[in-house]
Amino acid sequence: MLIPLGYVVVLLSVFGGYVLAGGSLGPLYQPTELLMIGGAGVGAFIAANNGKAIKATFKILPKLKRTKKYNKALYMERMALQYKILSKVRREGMLGIERDIDNPQESPLFQEHPTVLADPHIMDFLTDYLRLMVSGGMEPMEIDELMLHEIEAFEQEAHIPVDAISKVGDAMPAFGIVAAVMGVIKALTYADATPAQMGEMIARALVGTFLGILLGYGFISPVASYAERQAKEAEKMLQCIRVTLLASLHGYAPQLAVEFGRKALHTAERPSFTELEEYVRDAKKGGSA
Repeated sequence: MLIPLGYVVVLLSVFGGYVLAGGSLGPLYQPTELLMIGGAGVGAFIAANNGKAIKATFKILPKLKRTKKYNKALYMERMALQYKILSKVRREGMLGIERDIDNPQESPLFQEHPTVLADPHIMDFLTDYLRLMVSGGMEPMEIDELMLHEIEAFEQEAHIPVDAISKVGDAMPAFGIVAAVMGVIKALTYADATPAQMGEMIARALVGTFLGILLGYGFISPVASYAERQAKEAEKMLQCIRVTLLASLHGYAPQLAVEFGRKALHTAERPSFTELEEYVRDAKKGGSA
């Protein structure tokens, strides 16, 4: 998992460099500063969001452990599945896939691709619009508009927890300054302290600024960025399904429709034309068998 690895690099770089420069870690241990900064961040998060946004934020945290979920292998498997579905439509008509999409868990067509079948994000979107295509009561342009609206709604919903986490990360340096100012105020109340004692108290107060910046930009903001990348990957999957279905609705052969979907992918996950053709050909043989 990349998030803990990144955290380790941040900690080793910051504190390791500090120690190598001759600094002592003792003064940096300020649990009360952490309490003020962390508590203020949690309080601001609660005050700035409603129950729905808070629930959505906590809901995405377990998903952060998934790395490379939508990778090249999954895209190729999903395109092979769509090729088989569209080929069956071409042979048997739209009603030929009605039983498959009504109960995909028991469909031999979907069972050949268990990774896709196990992903509700893909399955819900794919089967919903295949049902609309089976109904035959909508024009391709109308189905495309509906797909675009759903993808836009998904993007807005996925951005809610990202925005909530990002704003907390942006606020942490300011809360660090608040903790530092409070520490300076405390130090100035000891007017009879020696210069050495005053210097130690000021140093401890400034740790608040350091912790606020470190927590904000080193720990919380990266989580928001990572969650945003995951949301974009999920959105790209829906766009790929949309383009493939739309090409089929406009009368293109299944292999060409899948090629439309391939072109919608990012270059990092996009297979070559020959690679996809061979994969689809193997999938076709498997489906025929």
